[in-house]
Amino acid sequence: MNDQANAHTTGKHGIVNSLDRGFARLHFCSCSIIECTPAALLYDSGAQVSRTRSVGEGVLRCAASIEQTFGGITARLWDDPFEWTLPEFLSTPAKVLDHLAEVEATRKRAFSSFSDDSCLLKQVATPARETPLIELLIETLVRAAYYQGEAAATLKSLSGIGAPGFII
Repeated sequence: MNDQANAHTTGKHGIVNSLDRGFARLHFCSCSIIECTPAALLYDSGAQVSRTRSVGEGVLRCAASIEQTFGGITARLWDDPFEWTLPEFLSTPAKVLDHLAEVEATRKRAFSSFSDDSCLLKQVATPARETPLIELLIETLVRAAYYQGEAAATLKSLSGIGAPGFII
């Protein structure tokens, strides 16, 4: 009987836990990318490709996607964090890592408030529309992963360094 109760309880948090792991992995991989990036290449996008984001820009756009969503969820602050994530302010890998830690803390705070999977069905009012929380989280996860993938590809093309956990 106790095993059934534990299985039922785990099932109530399965989706929340899965999303939590997905965002935690993004954080881990973003940190790994920055740790592998030589300071001189942090904001170098390569002269041959003008539309490519630099490694730093890609990681910061990844973090900004997450920060915007979870800032909106926790504090109704839906602003794009572009202004305080400029290369002038986050000029070194260490400063970028500090910023990533702040974003991760915001994300963890939000996830700690998700009581179970049913809360993911609640509607969230964003500046653009009202949407189920689960849809907002999945969209954010996909968008952030895209930016992170760009950063990993740029790192690989500029330095030949592949970030741990990436198959590029």
